[in-house]
Amino acid sequence: MNPSNPSYQELPRYPESLWRATTELPTFPRLAEDIEADVAIVGAGITGITTAYLLAKAGKDVVLIEAGRILNGATGYTTAKVTAQHGLIYHELTSHFGEENARLYYEGNREAIEFIRNIVGGDEEKFGLKLEDAYIYAQEDDKYLAKLEDEIKAYEQLGIPGEWQDSLSLPMPIRGAIKMPGQYQFHPLQYLKHLTEQFLMLGGRIYENTTMDEKAETEGPITLLTKRGGHRITCNHAVSASHFPFYDGKGLFFTRLHVERSYAIAVKPETAYPGGMYLSVDKPKRSLRSASYNGEDLVIVGGENHPTGRSICTHQHYENLELFAGNLLGASAIPYRWSTQDLITLDNLPYIGPITSKHDRIYVATGFRKWGMTTGTLAANIISDQILGKTNRYADMFNPSRFKADPSIKTFVVQNATVAKDFVAGKVDLSHADITELKIGEGAVVRHNGQRAGAYKDDQGNLHLVDTTCTHLGCEVEWNEGERSWDCPCHGSRFRYDGKVLEGPAIEPLKQLDAED
Repeated sequence: MNPSNPSYQELPRYPESLWRATTELPTFPRLAEDIEADVAIVGAGITGITTAYLLAKAGKDVVLIEAGRILNGATGYTTAKVTAQHGLIYHELTSHFGEENARLYYEGNREAIEFIRNIVGGDEEKFGLKLEDAYIYAQEDDKYLAKLEDEIKAYEQLGIPGEWQDSLSLPMPIRGAIKMPGQYQFHPLQYLKHLTEQFLMLGGRIYENTTMDEKAETEGPITLLTKRGGHRITCNHAVSASHFPFYDGKGLFFTRLHVERSYAIAVKPETAYPGGMYLSVDKPKRSLRSASYNGEDLVIVGGENHPTGRSICTHQHYENLELFAGNLLGASAIPYRWSTQDLITLDNLPYIGPITSKHDRIYVATGFRKWGMTTGTLAANIISDQILGKTNRYADMFNPSRFKADPSIKTFVVQNATVAKDFVAGKVDLSHADITELKIGEGAVVRHNGQRAGAYKDDQGNLHLVDTTCTHLGCEVEWNEGERSWDCPCHGSRFRYDGKVLEGPAIEPLKQLDAED
């Protein structure tokens, strides 16, 4: 880096995604009646929309349901790298799943890239699709350099195109890097807006602001119920593409997934960006790619991942990225900042396919580990093939019913011990702010009538009080200063300052408390 005379700019006051800010999306009604369909898909992100498009194209009657607005989940807040280079993954896959499955992972993601290229066709500029080389690099720690050396050996073993490099075009010293040529970046919402339009032209239906109940009738035709109004959706197949599965089917997904949050800023650089997509293997993670905005070049700087709900001053993560960007490239402006969260499975492979062997007409796609542009697209192709009765060579590898003893058992135990610890620690936490000392725009855990409560003072000085017990499984939420939200450290549910659900698995809002009591 070039730490001499770095340039910094003030961060935007409120988080907003570059992709959301530059895409005008259509709106759709709330479901207000009982309906029938061949396939009901819950979750309108890249997986849900792509699956809906593929099935409608095959002649199926498909309904797409979204709890909020379409494309307002992880897909709208991604860094949008379209690549098969997913950090340090191929050595790990080879060790735990064997060469054949590791090679299948690469080939499946390459096919997803080609699928996206074919949808874009010749409209690369419209969708921001740009050919770029991808790099993972190590800077200082010998441990991560050794991991990088193991990774390039896995590339060679699997026949994956990759080149070792001792330096980068970026102004930073490194110990080594792996280049994967011929990858892409794009504007995810312009791409998915196009797929949404195609889906509607094929007769598809979309309902927004429609939350599904966690219960479903699975004997005979599948019946899903809406949380508000109790309207019924009767279908032959159902797909949960809703980040955290809306229906568990005794698959115990809440014990097999953990949640990480990460952050991004869009920077107008003072130093010319050399091109390429970059990801550090050291910690803290750093991600870089370019983007176009109002005819100017921006650089999206990402990283700072942590378990959801386990970082008290989340705004500090944005500041850390600002510091990194300022030192590396300078920053004459930072028009956007945003964060997202994604689910990670026990063995780092997504769960894609029938939710359980018993419920083989209800499908799930989750656990993309922040690489949803390709794995979400791959999931859509796998699930649509399964519903259409076609063989898909990737299906067995991603089967949600799999269970690998190494490293899954260890992770399973640690994961659930952490959840239990968070559950207890939240209940007995003795550290609380004084409710009378809250300033405008501040939120904190307070004591109210002898009980733990969440308090937030809005810009008009109005006090909002909520019960901090997460409505999913009873863990205690914590205040997220950067996003002005209540986040659950156990399973990743997020709530607005007034308790409204922002992200599941919770479907019920936090209970509002009377500030006058």
